[in-house]
Amino acid sequence: MTVYLLRKLTWAFATLIVASIAIFCALEIVPGDPAQVMLGINATDEAVAALRTELGIDRPPLQRYLEWVSGMLMGDFGKSYTFAVPVSELVAERAVVSLPLALLALALSTAIAIPVGVYAASKRGSLVDTIIMGLTQFGIAIPNFWFALLLVYVLAIWLQLVPAGGFPGWEAGVWTALKALFLPAIALALPQAAILSRVTRSALLDTLGEDYIRTARAKGLSRNAVLWNHAMRNAMIPVLTILGLQFAYLLAGTIIIENVFYLPGLGRLVFQAISLRDLIVVESTVMMLVFTVIVINLAVDLAYAWVDPRLRRRTA
Repeated sequence: MTVYLLRKLTWAFATLIVASIAIFCALEIVPGDPAQVMLGINATDEAVAALRTELGIDRPPLQRYLEWVSGMLMGDFGKSYTFAVPVSELVAERAVVSLPLALLALALSTAIAIPVGVYAASKRGSLVDTIIMGLTQFGIAIPNFWFALLLVYVLAIWLQLVPAGGFPGWEAGVWTALKALFLPAIALALPQAAILSRVTRSALLDTLGEDYIRTARAKGLSRNAVLWNHAMRNAMIPVLTILGLQFAYLLAGTIIIENVFYLPGLGRLVFQAISLRDLIVVESTVMMLVFTVIVINLAVDLAYAWVDPRLRRRTA
């Protein structure tokens, strides 16, 4: 298990290095001068040059990359050109929206997908199974932003059950804040639930064909006991993979949904920073999101070893 953990940590560290280089280089080749954007088209060349020096973007790229990386290692993610506050403060303010939204969407997705996938697998080949698979295919095909607009029209405008957008803040009350996150969480959760339910069904069907499942049935165990106590645990590895990927997506890939619902989250922060050419905000925020995704994937890999004892024995 120790060797397995060290190997995964090494890969995670290497991935962080490659990601930091890719993020920095990608933003370096983006056209446009941040100083020119901030000062406007009527600014003089002298004013633009002075602001470039003040922001430090006139230094060589390698020097700026090393300073950026060393600063992050020391906990300093830089200062926003536009908002004039540390990037860490901006991320902390927006994370209190994006993180609960991602967790709520993941909880809804899991609560829907696991029972639906297990039920479809238990009814394999039946009309119910066919209908469920058809609905999940429909859920995968629908873009989540279109589904979000449909939810706003039906639940917010027509039925007036929940707010159509915006976020009042947690100081307005937990229930009020959760109501504001409910629609975007559903819009994010249902397409992901469609994917997860199909994966759960496929993994469970593969497991139900194994010899030990037939042995468990031969011992007289009930169908539900075989399904949940034996088959489901061994089918969890691909399900855990999808759950980890989905949480990473829900946390880092909500730019469109946050803009549809006017939520002040991390996705909207990145969108605003790109529009304003605030490179340090984009670089540091995306890098923190990459770090979060890598940590999630590492946790999923460790969950593999917990679910599958063969991994623990193989890497001991």
